[in-house]
Amino acid sequence: MATNLGLGNFVKRVQNIMRQDAGVSGDAQRIEQLTWMLFLKAYDDREQEWEALDPTYQSIIPEQFRWHNWALTGVTEDGRIGDELRNFIDNELFPALQSLPITPETPRRKSVVRDVFQEVHNYMKDGSLIFEVAKTLNEIDFTDPVQTKNFGNVYEAILHDLQSAGNAGEYYTPRILTNFMAEHVDLTLGDRVADLACGTAGFLVSAMNVLRRQAKTNEDRDQIDNRTIYGVEKKPLPYLLACTNLILEGIVNPNIDHRNSLANDLDNSPFEQKELADVILMNPPYGGTEKTSIQNNFPADLKSSETADLFLVLMMERLKTNGRAAVIVPDGLLFGTGNKTEIKKKLLREFNLHTVVRLPEGIFAPYTSIRTNVLFFDRTHPTEQTWFYRVDTPEGVERFSKTRPATKESLKGLEAWWVDRKPLTKDGADKARLYTAKEIEANGFSLDLCGYAKPEEDTRTPEEILDDYCEEWKKCQAEADAAFAEIRKVLAQEGN
Repeated sequence: MATNLGLGNFVKRVQNIMRQDAGVSGDAQRIEQLTWMLFLKAYDDREQEWEALDPTYQSIIPEQFRWHNWALTGVTEDGRIGDELRNFIDNELFPALQSLPITPETPRRKSVVRDVFQEVHNYMKDGSLIFEVAKTLNEIDFTDPVQTKNFGNVYEAILHDLQSAGNAGEYYTPRILTNFMAEHVDLTLGDRVADLACGTAGFLVSAMNVLRRQAKTNEDRDQIDNRTIYGVEKKPLPYLLACTNLILEGIVNPNIDHRNSLANDLDNSPFEQKELADVILMNPPYGGTEKTSIQNNFPADLKSSETADLFLVLMMERLKTNGRAAVIVPDGLLFGTGNKTEIKKKLLREFNLHTVVRLPEGIFAPYTSIRTNVLFFDRTHPTEQTWFYRVDTPEGVERFSKTRPATKESLKGLEAWWVDRKPLTKDGADKARLYTAKEIEANGFSLDLCGYAKPEEDTRTPEEILDDYCEEWKKCQAEADAAFAEIRKVLAQEGN
């Protein structure tokens, strides 16, 4: 084992091996390849711990397919290599893991193996290079708490490298945001915490870390690790990443469902799947659209083609009485009209929207330049007043970027203001201000308050301009869809 896992070059070493393989193309395939191998390695190490604690433990994976029996390179000299290894993985290992027997009584820590392998692939074609990747992974001992903690930094690097995530409006949420949101929704032991589009489970990990600091007994720790978090993710690669992430965090039963939260399930609407939560933390996909069959799951006045809008509606339905929530939404929702206005009406009239944090451009660099916001609300009473706070970039920094990302220091002013709220101005404009619900309603339910000054000169790159135009086009499309829906509704009524 290299000191501190050789954190600076671990991912590069693996990527350089994979780049030599003709079967692997692009970051997404490299990460999927690395993650399924990493999952099996981490799971195998965890199983050794479970076997040590419980001599009666039986793995769901047949013995010949457990990592230590086919991938312990450098330990045994008779291990598979070359074409023999590739053929074993393609023709024996994957079919076996994809068809593991599962019953309703199967513990989640076992059934997760079959679930994660349903839609992943072995892209590598060169068995000798697969051998080299396995050899590199075997430098890690996930039964060693120090090594596992250090490897968390490597895993962060893997997630950052998932450049293709932005293609579908799904962006890796910076850890400074997931941590801030988890730390400011009043998490307490016993809370049920959910993310209905959990991606790689970043919010769930941040929530667990907050709760683990409160744990005083083994019973507390067991509850946090096994009965606190709940996630849903519809896409295969983020689902695999989420399950691996939670196993690396020591979660025995990664409670992540592989499905679309917005879709019907067993002939029920999403609203009838009463997985109610005390706390919901989310960064739902935005910029994307949903097909008509998904939109039809929602009430007509709250229906939208915009994915983020539908998730906000779903969050409101799934939050318990007295529950708390924090969600990242694009600017389009704040100033949007049509059904977006109806969604905001519901939020203000049935929930307590107590804080809106305006985030600066580039917070999600390099994935998108679209400006975003964090809505903090709870299900205690209708909104009476809402604080707005604008996070500005540091002096001399026009916008955050891939080479100059936001850091925890970037939220230092927000942290201080959160505990000592008062109106603030900057350059003659509101930076923080309290608005009453009546003022917001009189303004057409627009939440576009304490925003950023419009620059006199457009300094965006061509890619950023294209992103912004696409967002504007989707907003216009959503408004047109809402108008056509209203026309159809009127025509249908006239025809009756």
